Amino acid sequence: MASVIDTARAEPSETSEDLSPRRRLIRFGGSRLGGLILVLNLISLLILLGGALALNEWHTGLVQARQESLLGQAELLAKVLSDEDYTRGEPVPELNPSQSAKVLIDRFVPSGQRARIFDRDGVLIADSFDVSDTIEGQPLPPARPAGTPEPRDAARGRDAANLERANVALGDEILAALAGDPQTTVRRSENGERVVSVSLPIRHVQQVLGVLTLEANDVDEILDAQRRALIPFALVALGVNLLASLLLHLFVARPVMRLSAAADQVRLQRARAISLPDLEDRRDEIGDLARSLESMTDTLSTRMDAIERFAADVSHEIKNPLTSIRSALETLDLVKDQEKRDRLTAVLQQDVRRLDRLITDISNASRLDAELSRDRPRAIDLAVLLTDIVSIYETTGKPGEAPVRLDLQADVPARVVGRDGPLGQVFRNLIDNARSFSPAGKDVRVSIRREDADALPLRIVVEDDGPGIPPENLETVFERFYTSRPRGAAFGSNSGLGLSIVRQIVEAHGGVVSAANRLDASGAVLGARFEVALPAVSRRA
Repeated sequence: MASVIDTARAEPSETSEDLSPRRRLIRFGGSRLGGLILVLNLISLLILLGGALALNEWHTGLVQARQESLLGQAELLAKVLSDEDYTRGEPVPELNPSQSAKVLIDRFVPSGQRARIFDRDGVLIADSFDVSDTIEGQPLPPARPAGTPEPRDAARGRDAANLERANVALGDEILAALAGDPQTTVRRSENGERVVSVSLPIRHVQQVLGVLTLEANDVDEILDAQRRALIPFALVALGVNLLASLLLHLFVARPVMRLSAAADQVRLQRARAISLPDLEDRRDEIGDLARSLESMTDTLSTRMDAIERFAADVSHEIKNPLTSIRSALETLDLVKDQEKRDRLTAVLQQDVRRLDRLITDISNASRLDAELSRDRPRAIDLAVLLTDIVSIYETTGKPGEAPVRLDLQADVPARVVGRDGPLGQVFRNLIDNARSFSPAGKDVRVSIRREDADALPLRIVVEDDGPGIPPENLETVFERFYTSRPRGAAFGSNSGLGLSIVRQIVEAHGGVVSAANRLDASGAVLGARFEVALPAVSRRA
């Protein structure tokens, strides 16, 4: 293949134009597609990680479970406090503060929980923090250099606000519990911690003696522990996403960049083919793309070579009549004999007719590719098409020309998928070729053959009773500008492009055309036979 440049090591190169900072930021390894893959993977990971860290549903379930647990403990303690051992006064009983405080000492209050008892007036009479050994403290503020003024303590103001909100919320909760309704709330403590609180009325028979409040502030600690437990998994997921992005960049984005660079080399350096063997061996979509691009460029290269050969053949064929015309014109002024001048004039007329026929056939052949690519294939009934073509020959036939006979098999479908214009040109060229070789009194026969109604190859045969084809030229007759005429045939009446056009159209429709001689029992040549095999539409289709 001429002028083929192997681009097996084609690598992406930077263009001369400067990339803006924004465009540089979205590139990953020189690839915008790789950067997009990385960004999308990271965004999906961040969304997943953010949802896991929020833990909204899990947090709600944890709060509900904590409230149920505190409610069970509060019911047990309230039942104990309602016993006569912890009350005093007759006939109107009330809680005994000293005895009630002993309950908080004797009964187990888990770490992280706080129990408080209020009398019927809402006055605090016992607190588990007061009767236990636990000492609440706050972290010391950061040290300041000596002599510096004390900064405004924003944390102290925030703690005061939290304390006020906590006292208001707790007061409302106690008042509702004194009315006989158990209360469960989630609020902020004096230290700003999230607190799950349960307030239960303490009853003696039907009378409310006070309120027992149980609080737990370990919900945030549990959530923080769960979030910390998610960090290793998040890091692993981040590593997997980065690895996936890198692999996608190496095996998808970068090969696409190499294919693009190879295509640019074909365009800029006027190469004929793309060849990237390491990509073509891949058994995935990238390999399919590389093989398709190579096949496409090979087809284009073959087409370009055919165009070059066609141009050279055209130049050679046109030069012959032009040379003959120039020679005749140069000789015409020197010839004084009228008979010889008439003979030279006849040669000029023949060469002009030959040149006109060449130009017409060359124009038809050059438009053939465009017509084949422009027309959309459709189902065609060849029986109808051939009947129309033969009827035209019957109508326009002149005395002395070979008649055309059509033989159709009854009830044999003859449908193909193709373009009726080019296929009609195929059969007209074959019939014209057969008529030009047929002797006087003989006819040209056209038939459609199909071995089976569902057999895919559909064969159209054109036969004549002419001198046949030399055995060594059974393939040569389909080459461009090949002519082999018997003695007496008009010179220049054929350009030699008709059968070449036939093969080109038939192959474009996925068929095959062949030539052979008709022989009798003794091996004598009876005439020529041209057969076109086309993939037919099955009756079941």
